[in-house]
Amino acid sequence: MTSTSKKTLNVTWLGEQRYLGVSESGHQLLIDNSATKIGVSPMEALLGALATCTAYDVVEVMKKRRTPLASYRIEVEGTRADTDPKRYTHIIVRHIAGGEGITAEALERAAHLSHEKYCSVASSLNSEISVETRVETA
Repeated sequence: MTSTSKKTLNVTWLGEQRYLGVSESGHQLLIDNSATKIGVSPMEALLGALATCTAYDVVEVMKKRRTPLASYRIEVEGTRADTDPKRYTHIIVRHIAGGEGITAEALERAAHLSHEKYCSVASSLNSEISVETRVETA
């Protein structure tokens, strides 16, 4: 299924292996794989995108079920292949939450709904994405 909804991120090289991404709305993301890191690496950013996408869903699902979370964090761990392109071969997403009436079963249902139905990042990681490369000289 294709969609006409598009998102853009303009990325500018800052030197070394440091890049600044700026979204359509003007928000910034520092991606840094240089020796002295001051930002996250591209692969860490991917884990962060997955974690925050599913977190958004879980918080909303729990709130709609009248069991809002009092505390919540996600620990995400990715295992990468040893050979190039060193993609993630396995990702573990741990949802750790607390609050009045919060049960492991309810949290598991919310996390499952996110990963299987709502989280666009998880869905993107589970699908084949068509990537088109274009080059232009400045």
